[in-house]
Amino acid sequence: MISPNRTQEGMKYAVLVGDGMADYPLEELGGRTPLEVARIPNMDQVARRGGLGLVGTVPSGMPPGSDVAILSILGYDPRRYYTGRGPLEAARLGIEISPREVAFRCNLVTVDGGRLVDYSSGHIGSAEAAELIGLLQRELGTESVRFHPGVSYRHICIISDTALMHVACTPPHDVVGQPIEKNMPPGREAGLLRDLMSRSRHLLDGHEVNRARVGRGEMAANMIWLWGQGGTPQIPSFRERFGMGGGVISAVDLVKGIAGLIGLDSIEVPGATGYYDTDYAAKGRYAVNWLDRQGFVLVHVEAPDEAGHNGHLDQKIKAIESFDEHVVGPIMARFGGQRGFRVLVLPDHPTPIHLRTHTAEPVPFAWYGPGLSEGRAAAFSEREAAASDLSIEPGYRLMERFIAGEK
Repeated sequence: MISPNRTQEGMKYAVLVGDGMADYPLEELGGRTPLEVARIPNMDQVARRGGLGLVGTVPSGMPPGSDVAILSILGYDPRRYYTGRGPLEAARLGIEISPREVAFRCNLVTVDGGRLVDYSSGHIGSAEAAELIGLLQRELGTESVRFHPGVSYRHICIISDTALMHVACTPPHDVVGQPIEKNMPPGREAGLLRDLMSRSRHLLDGHEVNRARVGRGEMAANMIWLWGQGGTPQIPSFRERFGMGGGVISAVDLVKGIAGLIGLDSIEVPGATGYYDTDYAAKGRYAVNWLDRQGFVLVHVEAPDEAGHNGHLDQKIKAIESFDEHVVGPIMARFGGQRGFRVLVLPDHPTPIHLRTHTAEPVPFAWYGPGLSEGRAAAFSEREAAASDLSIEPGYRLMERFIAGEK
């Protein structure tokens, strides 16, 4: 915990997260990464004026997802506080979980020919998804199984059986193109999960929503995938940790759920979708307006991660550039010249284009402001960060040093 007297009164803090921005050198980019190819003058400015280094956001042996990494970025040790992705998203939706219940993330996915074709059903819209989740609740819901609609393909299933807490469930974005049966939850205790997933396919395949989607040339949301389970974590508030409150801007329920659990405000931004079409400029405006009145904001942009999962290199580069231009740029333009301002820019984890899933390597971060170490790097990139002598491990210490201004 940082004592309130170690934070500087009147200081403003901006934490800007481009989800999954980090990547590997790519042959098609001449051995460069998307960050090295993208036009990112504002992130480069932060690295040049301040310090650039590497931070390990995913502790060894833990799943390299945004749930673990965002906890680290916000200053919480995942080994101590992480219980699973499902309960974090359930918290955002206001779903109460009793001690005997387990919250699962419930993706609407597309399957065909015995294989998982798409982890997001072509990023199905929330209205269509809610109709399908409602059907599952009516047909499969019981006193011990409840389905709750979320946003797009991301939903929640609550099951009253704590024996399911430690079943090995594979994230669907890790098995795109692979056989379904090979990747279903294993073991006798997972029989209920396999049954729900299999029965969902029979219910959803011929539903009128999916008939209409196929008719429009879109992917059918014809099965659910259960994963990321856990119970509600017991976690101290951000104010208890750092002596201040603040706000979070994100289109993703996971990030909003974490914010709610630690007492940060969720700042709703019209046009924030969590995909390529998100309104980057609106996120930047809302962040600037918030910092004009408040002391802390975290802005999370999901689009680079989605492009990595989809293997869309051009879209990943475009998303990185849009994040730089419309989020980092306005914040630096408004506050970058003020002495009472610190900014931190980073991905949460890599989402390499060729792997189409998350990895656990340390990610580059750049910070700028009074009291923070300076390195005068040439640019914001994985290669430049690896050449720096600035490295923070474990990752949850990054926020402590950023808030306190420790070099």
